[in-house]
Amino acid sequence: MGTQSFKSAVKQEQPLQVIGAINAYTARMAQATGFRALYLSGGGVAANSLGMPDLGISTMEDVLVDVRRITDVTTLPLLVDIDTGWGSAFNIARTIRSMQKAGAAAVHIEDQVGSKRCGHRPGKELVAAEEMVDRIKAAVDARTDQEFVIMARTDALAGEGLSAALDRSAAYVAAGADMIFAEAVTDLSMYTRFKEKVGVPILANITEFGQTPLYTAQELAAAGVDIVLYCCAAYRAMNAAALKVYHAIRTEGTQTSVLNLMQTRAELYQFLGYQAYEQKLDELFAAAKRS
Repeated sequence: MGTQSFKSAVKQEQPLQVIGAINAYTARMAQATGFRALYLSGGGVAANSLGMPDLGISTMEDVLVDVRRITDVTTLPLLVDIDTGWGSAFNIARTIRSMQKAGAAAVHIEDQVGSKRCGHRPGKELVAAEEMVDRIKAAVDARTDQEFVIMARTDALAGEGLSAALDRSAAYVAAGADMIFAEAVTDLSMYTRFKEKVGVPILANITEFGQTPLYTAQELAAAGVDIVLYCCAAYRAMNAAALKVYHAIRTEGTQTSVLNLMQTRAELYQFLGYQAYEQKLDELFAAAKRS
């Protein structure tokens, strides 16, 4: 499928709402709902595809499996979390080439050490700004499509403070980063400071149960935010519903009490275009009978 560029989506919607899609089916639902860009979370892949915590355990290939499945069924641009790039400059270059080939429209790479942590957890350790600059340069040099977005994420705010996070972000843009992802921002006014400092589109990660308040898209736009990311909301809701269903079936011996949580068969088929497939089968069977 032809995919529009992430840069174009940023220009078309202010701010651009980027919604997390943890698999191909949720990507279909997101597109049908009207979203203009999708996100694949590294922590989401670790938890949902691998059953592991977000501690730098997953590999590039783990993420690529889900990237390919999503880009196969949607035309929306996909922003992919590539953690720290999975290695040195050569590894990062390979990551960028692989993401482009798999159909991603953008990636973000962060300035934590290789043994990274969730951006909203304590104890994060960062590499020196110079090392992150080298990561960005390796990523920028590796891309073959100038529309492919290299976004730099900084986790410096939590441990080094706002001034250091701003300085790091400016250095990352100078190294070639197209956009900035400031993680775990605690006050709305900080986004304005980031935008003034870097002069490129900035992303706000509005994730539940984290360090950042659940600001509205309108509030974030007024603060200068260009992209609002909802990384994990859908799969958190899916998982909570699934757990209720498991408990009900195990304790009650039937799923009757939790039918209200479920998508109907008709709703499931709607987002798959199931009827069109069946019609094609009917045509093939009818042709076979005639012959």
